[in-house]
Amino acid sequence: MEKKKIVSGMRTTGKLHLGHYMGVLTNWVELQDEYDCYFFAADWHALTTKYDKTENLKNDTREVVTDWLASGLDPDKSTIYVQSMLPQTAELHIYLSMITPQNWVERDPTLKDMTKIIRGDGSGAKTDTISYGLLGYPVLMSADILTFNADVVPVGHDQLAHLEITRDIARRFNNIYNTDFMKEPMPKLTQVPLLCGVDGQKMGKSFNNDIKISDTEEDTTKKIMKCITDRSRVRKDDKGHPEQCEVAFKYYQIFASEEETKCCAAECAAGTRGCADCKRNLAKIINEKFAPIREKRVEYTNNPDMVDDIIREGSKKAQIEAQKVINKVRELVNIY
Repeated sequence: MEKKKIVSGMRTTGKLHLGHYMGVLTNWVELQDEYDCYFFAADWHALTTKYDKTENLKNDTREVVTDWLASGLDPDKSTIYVQSMLPQTAELHIYLSMITPQNWVERDPTLKDMTKIIRGDGSGAKTDTISYGLLGYPVLMSADILTFNADVVPVGHDQLAHLEITRDIARRFNNIYNTDFMKEPMPKLTQVPLLCGVDGQKMGKSFNNDIKISDTEEDTTKKIMKCITDRSRVRKDDKGHPEQCEVAFKYYQIFASEEETKCCAAECAAGTRGCADCKRNLAKIINEKFAPIREKRVEYTNNPDMVDDIIREGSKKAQIEAQKVINKVRELVNIY
């Protein structure tokens, strides 16, 4: 029985953090055994808001893929490629942009999210400076998915609306060209654990509150020691409130075993485990979990040609599959 196709991507922002690992990568690793997976490094999408800051774009793309490989993505199971190495996606984007009503794009939450990014990066950009490429972001996102006529797209509950425009565009394509060729991709809902930054806010490199997959044990420990805990505790032997611990205990619930988490909560509540001891133990747990991933990452980092070969081979494989879809689309659109 032929496996269903899944497509998913990630903007090329450089080295990934633990939020990416827990929220996306662990899910991708599981999916690759069940689906025919296409995972892409979205460097074109990075250009929509960082078109004038491309000096690190190529290296950032390699760093993202390196983190994927270290985290368990297997090029023998999944097709790993770079978005800009797939001209078929650009061609499909043109066809889809011709049939997509302007108001669909303007009301899409993906575009709204991206405009928030460009306004919040310190550039002082205003609405009238939003680029044509950014305006077309939702259509390019749809092209990424429909280039492989994907059956399924993994999304969280908050991303369902982002996928809806792709389904709408696929349906409109079929109606205009009197076909049922283009699939309306279905969402595969994923339970994404929310991993906040060490300051309790959303984890992100720009906020300087993230723990990277590639961080050393020493750096990880230093960052964990900055984690906000129970603000009501003043002395080490004060009785704590795990449910009010803003960061550290939440990390225990995600990374530690059930037994370790219960022990932490009990000792905190009894005042027999201080916050500093709690965080030192947490750092040890996280470092032990990521030790094999980091070891594997060092191997790839020391052999960048290995990563580049995987990208090239994956992109060639993706081109072959994408061309099958483009050939049919050109036939349906009646392109010469």
